[in-house]
Amino acid sequence: MSRPAPEPPLVDRFGRVVDDLRVSVTDLCNLRCQYCMPADGVPWLPRDQILTFEEITRLVGILAGLGVRALRLTGGEPLVRRGFPDLVRMIAAVPGIEDLSLTTNGLLLERHAAALVDTGIRRFNVSLDALDPDRFEEVTRRREVDRVLAGLHALRTTPGVGTIKVNAVSIRGITEHEAPRLVDFARAHDLQVRFIEQMPLGAVPRWARDDVLTGAEVRAVIERHHRLVPRERAPHATARVFGLEDGRGEVAFINPVTEPFCADCNRIRLTADGQLRTCLFSRRETDLRRMVRTGATDAQIAATVRSAVHDKEAGHGMDEPGFLRPPRVMSQIGG
Repeated sequence: MSRPAPEPPLVDRFGRVVDDLRVSVTDLCNLRCQYCMPADGVPWLPRDQILTFEEITRLVGILAGLGVRALRLTGGEPLVRRGFPDLVRMIAAVPGIEDLSLTTNGLLLERHAAALVDTGIRRFNVSLDALDPDRFEEVTRRREVDRVLAGLHALRTTPGVGTIKVNAVSIRGITEHEAPRLVDFARAHDLQVRFIEQMPLGAVPRWARDDVLTGAEVRAVIERHHRLVPRERAPHATARVFGLEDGRGEVAFINPVTEPFCADCNRIRLTADGQLRTCLFSRRETDLRRMVRTGATDAQIAATVRSAVHDKEAGHGMDEPGFLRPPRVMSQIGG
């Protein structure tokens, strides 16, 4: 018996093949990072608006059938979702998902590292904007850097872990002081530290491109202390990666403001309340939750996804006249 013909890949109108999905499992978070949400937080979604584990797994299965191969779990803070390891096991069993990773702020990693690796997660991105406790508190509005460091230690000493990357959002007045220390931390523990330009995602009352601490500026600070060796850029990579001359650790720069990587973007996002977003800066969303809960078939959902991906934005538009930031802040969209 002949096998059915495979589904054609998800392709947008610019010819970009989409095979990378970011799934936010909750909008809740146990930090209040200044680049992610206002100091007093945001209203949390009602529980009945959040996708269930079964609904997430069904949508992941549909998207895997359309060619999605890489899946990153995000939040909010994903580890605050009750039963999160059970969800990961359900997703890991979906045929077609080849690369399962997690972005976390690290506060709960010490408790959950072994369970997460056991579920099948091999790649971890851990947010750590500063090592100095005062600066960490200034960024996150919580004095919790020791918990993040304990979580990283637990992760590094858990058998079966693959790649660990440390994410630091570049904030003027903080990152200039912290960057050399973070690079030394990456060298000491043979990790990759990634410096990310701050983007206009609604968490600050005013955002101006000229206020951005650029990747070039951060790199200049680091190069006063270390010689950086360029690595070849992988297809669809968001980061420019550099090795260190002694061979331990890596430094990467993600520069969405000054060096956009939209031209070969292969990513889409599913929010915790089931909205499909084709760009981090989308001002439109496709309501997949409603389709799931009103009896739509897998084929109908797949067709809707194809249509949305076809209309994926050319780019984030930050440099275009009349640019408007998305109505949701980062914690509501998913990292």
